[in-house]
Amino acid sequence: MFKYSIDTLISEKKIHEKVKGLAREIDGDFEGEEILLIGLLRGSVIFLSDLARELKTEATIDFMVVSSYGNKMESSRDVKILKDLEEDIKGRNVIIVEDIIDTGNTLQKVQQILQTREPKNIKICTLLDKPERREVEISVDYTGFQIPDEFVVGYGIDFAQKHRTLPYIGIVKKEEE
Repeated sequence: MFKYSIDTLISEKKIHEKVKGLAREIDGDFEGEEILLIGLLRGSVIFLSDLARELKTEATIDFMVVSSYGNKMESSRDVKILKDLEEDIKGRNVIIVEDIIDTGNTLQKVQQILQTREPKNIKICTLLDKPERREVEISVDYTGFQIPDEFVVGYGIDFAQKHRTLPYIGIVKKEEE
């Protein structure tokens, strides 16, 4: 393992303000309706939890675990569902909640799978978006922050299962040895 430091990219305060803003946006779009928030584990859990607490709209929560990596370092683009939804989504308003979108490949496949289950609609909400890494066309309905192509941690996002619980988003900087 190399030595590294973490520089703050987005403060805890800015994240909190943005989550409130996203909740207001969602509330405005779904006034008088119910929604199902689908978190893609594990990275989305902290963002999804904070977002759900800020919503005034009646929301149900469910989770999926999907993998396109297996035991490899590079995505196979073959998405496998390791844990499926417990909720039936037919005829429901669905919002997929992601921590970060980069290539968009896995999210696009998940969206296609869920679309076959006949929801009323599917929206995508992400805390972080790296549009310069995008490999596929994907429409993101609610975006917290667009960020540069940097390796980030915190607020649910990990590096080797560490740093998920940081209350801010930080950039991992490799230190010279």
